[in-house]
Amino acid sequence: MSLASCNSARTADENPFFVEWDTPYGVPPFDKIRPEHYVPAFERAMSLNEAEVEAIASNNDEPTFENTLLAFDDAGRMLAQVELVFGMICAADTNEQLQAVQEQIMPRLAAHYDRILMNDRLFERVRALYDRRETLGLDAEQMRLLEKTYRGFVRAGALLDAEQKERLKQINADLSVTGVKFGNNVLAENAGFALELSEEDLEGLPQSVRDAAHEKAVQRGLKDKYVFTLDKPSLLPFMTYSSRRDLRRKLYEGYLTRANHDDKNDNKQLVNDFVRLRTEKAHLLGYDSYAAYVIADQMAGTPRAAFDLLEGIWPAALGRAKEELAEMEPLLRADEEGAVFEPWDWWYYAEKVRKQKYDLDEEMLRPYFSLQNVQNGVFFLANRLYGITFRPIAVPVYHADATAYEVLDADGSHLAVLYFDFFPRSS
Repeated sequence: MSLASCNSARTADENPFFVEWDTPYGVPPFDKIRPEHYVPAFERAMSLNEAEVEAIASNNDEPTFENTLLAFDDAGRMLAQVELVFGMICAADTNEQLQAVQEQIMPRLAAHYDRILMNDRLFERVRALYDRRETLGLDAEQMRLLEKTYRGFVRAGALLDAEQKERLKQINADLSVTGVKFGNNVLAENAGFALELSEEDLEGLPQSVRDAAHEKAVQRGLKDKYVFTLDKPSLLPFMTYSSRRDLRRKLYEGYLTRANHDDKNDNKQLVNDFVRLRTEKAHLLGYDSYAAYVIADQMAGTPRAAFDLLEGIWPAALGRAKEELAEMEPLLRADEEGAVFEPWDWWYYAEKVRKQKYDLDEEMLRPYFSLQNVQNGVFFLANRLYGITFRPIAVPVYHADATAYEVLDADGSHLAVLYFDFFPRSS
């Protein structure tokens, strides 16, 4: 017990989330944040947030925009900061420790927000303002905040009875874990797939594609091999240039069947759980379907409106795709008599058509679209459009591949820090 207490105290003292960041521009001190810092940070942030919410809910003064809406909008700053950093790191450079933290913390976060958004006293203060919103003298932005906040409470279950609220809390907890597991399974499937090839399997591949595949093989300890993965910068060039139809199929199906192999990473049951839980949630909240629940808060408003848009585009898109297919099929049959066009043929023969019709070779364009050239082009365009400029800065980054730039306004004043992270990785 003494050892545990000492360790806890040491972690608390060193936890970067418990002190003000003295980094340039106040950016996250990624070089100091470790996986073990997140759970204590989340726990403290949730506790502070609950205290802030309790202060608003227990206020005996008449609800006003300032003591209720603005106070609620300002609450949870630390939690938002911890969530932002944690979510970004999990998406950009996760590991087993972070995945374990996700599975532990996501249900607790779901429960935390449920406690807030289903807090009857807090909701009554918000509803009191909403019911007399036309008499409060609010400007357009204040009215927008009030309406959006009220709808957020309702969509989170504030109008449900006690039994329904308890069921919704359990659904939200289950959904949070399901989402984490689903994403981790896909990540594991991506990392676990490798198409290992020899020199004789590389027919049609440009030298730059071969070099990248060889580098991946060397990283895996395979000297005389070439490795292609399911990451798009590896997959798409192979699908575009490889003349080996059997290998194109293997790589394509590897991508298409991720998490669908009846093993520990299989996602089929999780998909069923998503459907079941989301449908029950939607019905609890008075919607016909989860699609209706989600899109009610979006511009389209209804699933029917979204489908009308898609169905309006579909005939023209399908017609153009058929025209492209008609151009590619003869090329396939010239290579393989009687062959039926398959999805893994599309990129390869689309590239052949480009060369045939336009004398356009994407590989020949590659030197003009180097990463540095494209980035400079984006910077140039942003400057022309908005007057903003970018300058590289030295700040802590979460991975060696990441770079950071300060964004300056037209008058040279500081606007933001922008991170770039261009390269896929197994994490």
